[in-house]
Amino acid sequence: MGVPEKLAARMNMAEQHEYLRTRFSRRTMIRGGAVTLGAVTLGAVTGGAFVPGATAQAAVPTQRTAPATETVDGALVAPFGRHLAFGNDPRTEITVSWQVPVAVQKPFIRVGAHPCDLSRKIPAEVRTLYTPAGVGASGDHTQYYLHAKLTNLRPGKTYYYGVGHAGFDPAERHLLGTLGTFTTAPEHKEPFTFTAFGDEGVSYHALANNSLLLGQNPAFHLHAGDIAYGDPAGAGKTTDTGFDSRVWDQFLYQTESVAKQVPWMPAYGNHDMEAWYSPNGYGGEEARWTLPDNGPDRTNLPGVYSFVYGNTAVISLDANDISFEIPANLGISGGTQTKWLEAQLKKFRASHDIDFIVVFFHHCAYCTSTAHASEGGVRQEWVPLFEKYTVDLVINGHNHQYERTDVIKGDKVVKKLPIGGTAYPESEGVVYVTAGAAGRSLYAFSAPLSYEGHENEVESVASFINVKDGKQNETVAWSRVRYLDYSFLRVDVTPAAKGRYATLKVRGIAESGEQVDHFTVARRAK
Repeated sequence: MGVPEKLAARMNMAEQHEYLRTRFSRRTMIRGGAVTLGAVTLGAVTGGAFVPGATAQAAVPTQRTAPATETVDGALVAPFGRHLAFGNDPRTEITVSWQVPVAVQKPFIRVGAHPCDLSRKIPAEVRTLYTPAGVGASGDHTQYYLHAKLTNLRPGKTYYYGVGHAGFDPAERHLLGTLGTFTTAPEHKEPFTFTAFGDEGVSYHALANNSLLLGQNPAFHLHAGDIAYGDPAGAGKTTDTGFDSRVWDQFLYQTESVAKQVPWMPAYGNHDMEAWYSPNGYGGEEARWTLPDNGPDRTNLPGVYSFVYGNTAVISLDANDISFEIPANLGISGGTQTKWLEAQLKKFRASHDIDFIVVFFHHCAYCTSTAHASEGGVRQEWVPLFEKYTVDLVINGHNHQYERTDVIKGDKVVKKLPIGGTAYPESEGVVYVTAGAAGRSLYAFSAPLSYEGHENEVESVASFINVKDGKQNETVAWSRVRYLDYSFLRVDVTPAAKGRYATLKVRGIAESGEQVDHFTVARRAK
């Protein structure tokens, strides 16, 4: 009852998934006389809102409840779209998440220190995401997301895992090839690498970036928002057209080769506000991701959190809360996010175990793109805090290109930072990188390109900033590197003995593998 052998040989995984999904649709299941079971849920739905461990559905008045779903023989259903995320403490906590194309029974994860020792079996949480008829191209469609939170792990240790359900056990010999691995954060300070980009979507360029990214052997990956583009409009409105929740199936297929072994830590962008899912358009994201829950407001700001890896603290923010340009969620936190941010910065800067603070979010603090350019809400609310607590690196997306600033303080260039230069945030200012060229279509610059091996220094660049009343023109001197092709960010973190300089070596890497920028951030180790 699976995909016929000859047909399967001509199909990729996504095509096989669609074949099985169509074959085992509600109509064909009923016609075939299969047993019908109720939806696999662990909670309840209230007003279309997503409840963790429950059925999430779009908030539209025409249809309030998802139809009954059917299950098929579990041996015919292969899990896909595995992705990892750290818990609150990356040394001891990690969540494994995945998808199945139809409802399954008794989903679980097996985990152990060796591929032949997967005796620890843990039940998984099921979150169903139902999109009623009339909502985009994927109306009357249910997606099944599964999550298993692992705690009390040992720091700095590699684990093997497999995901399954009744009829599909990854511990069986013929399924050992489906196993994945993950490695927890070390107990003490050690060198490590992480990667980052934003604005990925589903494309050949995104696939190419992912393949190159995996070769960097990162400890984790930061995604600065606009993840899959299930909502191509990106305005956070139910009146927008073109929404298709099935794009997320393609996206998770695309990223699985990396995300099944590298924790994939997203921040939410404007295209991630899928207004059909409440609250605030984040119900779909809550179905798909399990992120650290240490932020200021899990209900309104599920993509706001922090974690510490080695000597580096990482903070994820939701700039939709303060965006003047795209105001669908403007002010949803009532100021609590900014207060939380300051408390986190103060705590991390005072810690004797933390040298660096890296902040990432979607909308750009400083960018000269002809599309979105800079966000005034970010400069107003957060930039003063970045400067007060000498944040070491700020990573953004939103604009689909690579741009890097000089060292900035008070909107002014404190020090020019040429390619290969070094910034000292303790005494100088902050460096901002736009890394929004992960795979979606590219934007443009008004000034000439300038990148490694092709430097083209200019005195100033004409740009604009999004403010409360619209766009405000500005002429800036802080645009140092401008590269217009698909790329991502690699950061090598090197600790140091107390009093010596620990470093972040930051590199912009093109889809071709070419290095388009590099610089260093240095800070005296505590």
